[in-house]
Amino acid sequence: MAEDVTYYGERVRQRAVERIGQLYPKVDLPKELGGQKATVIAWIWARTVPSPDPAFSNVRVPIASNFVLSTKKGKESWISLEIDKATKTIQYRIRKGGTKAEIDKAKEGTKVGRANFVCPISETAITPEYIKECGLKGELGQTLMAIVADGKGGRIYLPPSQHHEDVAFSQVSEWKPEAEFFQQGLGFRVGNYGMSKWSDLFTQRQIVALNTLGEIIKDVRGEIEVAALAGGMADSEPSLRDGGVGAKAYAEAVSIYLAFGIDRAADFNNSLVRWSSSNEKPMNLFGRQAIPMVWDFAEANILADVVGGFAPATEYQAKCLSRLITDTPGVAWQHDAQSVIYGPDAVISTDPPYYDNIGYADLSDFFYVWLKRSISDVYPDLFSFIQTPKSEELVATPARHGGGKAAEQFFLDGMTKAMRSMALQASAEYPLSIYYAFKQSEIEKDGISSTGWATFIQAIIDAGMYISATWPVRSEQTSRIRGIGSNALASSVVLVCRKRDENAISVSRAEFLRALKRELPAAIAKLQVANIAPADMPQSAIGPGMGVFSHYKTVLESDDSPMSVKTALQLINRELDEYLGGIQGEFDADTRFAITWFEQHGMGKGDYGTANSIATARGISVDSVKHAGIVESAAGKVRILTRDELDEDWDPEEDRHLTVWECLQHLVGRHEKDGISHDTAVLLKKISTQAEAVKDLAYCLYDISANKRKDAKEATAYNALIADWTELTKAAAAIHDTSGDRQIRLDI
Repeated sequence: MAEDVTYYGERVRQRAVERIGQLYPKVDLPKELGGQKATVIAWIWARTVPSPDPAFSNVRVPIASNFVLSTKKGKESWISLEIDKATKTIQYRIRKGGTKAEIDKAKEGTKVGRANFVCPISETAITPEYIKECGLKGELGQTLMAIVADGKGGRIYLPPSQHHEDVAFSQVSEWKPEAEFFQQGLGFRVGNYGMSKWSDLFTQRQIVALNTLGEIIKDVRGEIEVAALAGGMADSEPSLRDGGVGAKAYAEAVSIYLAFGIDRAADFNNSLVRWSSSNEKPMNLFGRQAIPMVWDFAEANILADVVGGFAPATEYQAKCLSRLITDTPGVAWQHDAQSVIYGPDAVISTDPPYYDNIGYADLSDFFYVWLKRSISDVYPDLFSFIQTPKSEELVATPARHGGGKAAEQFFLDGMTKAMRSMALQASAEYPLSIYYAFKQSEIEKDGISSTGWATFIQAIIDAGMYISATWPVRSEQTSRIRGIGSNALASSVVLVCRKRDENAISVSRAEFLRALKRELPAAIAKLQVANIAPADMPQSAIGPGMGVFSHYKTVLESDDSPMSVKTALQLINRELDEYLGGIQGEFDADTRFAITWFEQHGMGKGDYGTANSIATARGISVDSVKHAGIVESAAGKVRILTRDELDEDWDPEEDRHLTVWECLQHLVGRHEKDGISHDTAVLLKKISTQAEAVKDLAYCLYDISANKRKDAKEATAYNALIADWTELTKAAAAIHDTSGDRQIRLDI
């Protein structure tokens, strides 16, 4: 089947080229680049509005957040504007190279702040309110800024062509997805700009292309069936939805995967696709589960063998098919999780909705409208709706439930019912595992006691279960997390749950705190021994902490009201802070000074008098800390030395004033530069007597950097070191001679 998906995917593409190939013309290269025709990879567009300056109100000006096309070293390319006020025209030129200042300016486009732009002709401010007004009046347009072509030595960036711009608007589809989306849905950010229908998210040309591909898939299905019969497949009439396994069902199955190819192509072929200047390609809309507004976008060449093309999209489906496990049957069905009947002794692992993180049903309509167009006759029951059902979806959407409180209650009631059903039917021998993904903004704002997280845990406890462990899982690529901003899923947690004892007792707040102080430190120490990354420690500590809390029937506050999960989470986090703070007392005095100074000043300067007071309280002097190579003290000011300022030739075996702080900073610096390398392992070997203290300090400094100083870059350095600690320790253990540069004897 995988081969057929690839084969018929190419056939569909070829027929699309025959029908609409004129909409995707090649581009003429200049003489200095050969003068030949080249395949277009993407067209770069910017949205436009009429200039708010009355003197130029008849001029459409770009609202672009970025003019940079390539940031690759030696291949920097960007768009510059040539403005003629006399003729009231703007022309787009391609610049190569340029100074750092020019490129930095190009990275801003015409933007001057969050959703604020400036008219490039009159320099009049273009406010968010003005843009929204233009959008609601239907005055948002688009203009071609650049053409990206495929060249022998890589991407070729060309200025816009009037011919290419005209071609893009030369054909209108007879059909387009006119269904309206829910503008207040979770993650939707485009309704304020006059977009209300799914068709509004696509260019005129994209709608023609996607619709044409869907029509061709319907036509090809009959050919697939004929070929299957000719190949000896049974001539059975039942369709795929009725359990058929013959030629007809096979043809329907292949067409479904081809339709999935259209959906994947649609992810790259809409007017909300960004152009990535770092890897020089279009980036799909659903890099995160949201539909944000994009001002300058890349229109991919859907008929070419490029990122965003239909052929690569179907090849992707084929690769997935070829890797499927076929010797173990699996069954999937749609059912309400609140009332589903499981088999006896069910082992349950579930990934439920994450409160208000993602509006699955609302977002799914983006793909549903295109699937319905091409395969509704294969599964008529599934595609009998104009859009997917929404009202019963177990997600806290305030606009759908009359506000935040009502949405929270809806989620809590439904999730409790679903979890109770699982608890009653789950095997007594095996735990129930439940996934939860944190949003980056959720962690930054409320830590582990955020409303969504607390409500989720409350539902588990109300269902009669207790949490015995929490396992952090990195379910998102780190680079992707950094790229998608505040709504990114930062990390996932697997909650390991079992049924709570029916005879569980109620305890007071004081008794709970005593139990927490008794059990949590040892549990955290075990997590550190396991080298749990500092970024994952708060989530990991929830397991043993909530294990204490959820074992009880209730924890009673002083007024006999039940303690909320949110309060319990805050107390667990406080105990974690106290534990990490308590570790500091085990460090040398110079390191303890550095921790306090770092917490107050970071790497910045502070008054000598303050530094002297801190040092005196630890029984040392500022000169002692300076002698240790930790700080600089001059002209009445003190500051911690940055890692870039540390002596590269430093040898801990020769240091007569060795401190844990110095060991950690040198190790972090080496790890930042070389990663898990020979040199990093040698350094860890040399400080092996201090290794555990160094690791403890990394946890402390991560906590200070991430939670108190809000210094993400510094926090990342400590987190990365701990994440690689196990491998580094193994590498260091294999080294038996740290003398010399490279002549090291290893255990093989």
